Amino acid sequence: MKAEYRNLIKSNIVTERSSLLRELNNEYVFEVDKSANKLMIKSAVEDLFKVKVTDVRTIVMPGKIRRMGRNEGKTSTWKKAIVRIKKGESITMFDNL
Repeated sequence: MKAEYRNLIKSNIVTERSSLLRELNNEYVFEVDKSANKLMIKSAVEDLFKVKVTDVRTIVMPGKIRRMGRNEGKTSTWKKAIVRIKKGESITMFDNL
């Protein structure tokens, strides 16, 4: 089951906004698989990081059109999850950022 969880959560997203969310609301931002639902994301974060998740919000980020000279292409669509964890807990992976 843990191998499935690792495939479900692709990476963490570290931006200025995500750092502010982490400091103010105890929320962490991840890039997740497009087929993942909120319950799957909640159980994956709880199992991988040993924290209690209180809320999960998901956003499907549309792909953007990019140009290289005369050629035009589109980046792929991806899904972002904003996960709020219980007050007083933290994910140690983000502490050094």
